[in-house]
Amino acid sequence: MSNETLRIAFQGERGAYGEAAAVAYFGDSVEPVPYNDFDSVFEAVTNKQVERGILPVENSLMGSIHRNYDLLLRYELSIVGEVQIPIAHQLIALPGVTLADVKKVYSQPPALAQCEHSLHKLLPHAERVPTYDTAGSIKMIKEQNITNGAGLASARAATIYGMHILHANVQDDAENFTRFVVVAREPVVPQGEAKTSIVFSMKNEPGSLFKCLAVFALRDIDLTKLESRPLQGKRWQYFFYIDFIGSQYEDCCRNALNHLQEITTFFKILGSYPRGV
Repeated sequence: MSNETLRIAFQGERGAYGEAAAVAYFGDSVEPVPYNDFDSVFEAVTNKQVERGILPVENSLMGSIHRNYDLLLRYELSIVGEVQIPIAHQLIALPGVTLADVKKVYSQPPALAQCEHSLHKLLPHAERVPTYDTAGSIKMIKEQNITNGAGLASARAATIYGMHILHANVQDDAENFTRFVVVAREPVVPQGEAKTSIVFSMKNEPGSLFKCLAVFALRDIDLTKLESRPLQGKRWQYFFYIDFIGSQYEDCCRNALNHLQEITTFFKILGSYPRGV
């Protein structure tokens, strides 16, 4: 899938995993546009500064990225696609810097956590310094000419900034993947196997969640994710986010969603989209 003029917003600097996800989904001819934070990605799509946004929603090791679940609820955008990419952290420094020179390791907190054991073996005494972005840490090291530090980021980031990979693939677990969703101003009608994402809330009564989930079980609809988030202003009450296999445009799924609407106090379809692999 590619388009020469398609502008895709992602969080981070050039070389971030969000940029890699955009290229993986749309192709090399896409124009990834960096933004400092997730809120700005949603704003850019909403205000028509870009055609699409791409956002991480869960990592296979660290779990859900809760901020983006909250933003999916807040903004009137639709999920129109998904892609999973492998996360391979490289230990990156200025050319000429050696492991013995490294006294500080910079990166986003999740990346530091995903490399904790490997870093302990490689650099047991080096200080871990949290930054706002993986690729951003590499950009900072280059711009500030930091000769006693290294960053954790993608091989793509090392290439973009002309830096040196001190040690490859330092993540503790090779099965490290992040799932990204693509958001747009208008929904799509997916062709082939589809997935649908929804969010709802309900009265806090015995059996309420069971009744909500039963609308899918009774129709043999496969749920692939269930996530709860606090309902603002309602102590100990929650929004429930669900992903299931199928499209809101299929009769079986449409009937399940209509049934669900009858027994919930809030309901929103976040989108139906082609199922990623």
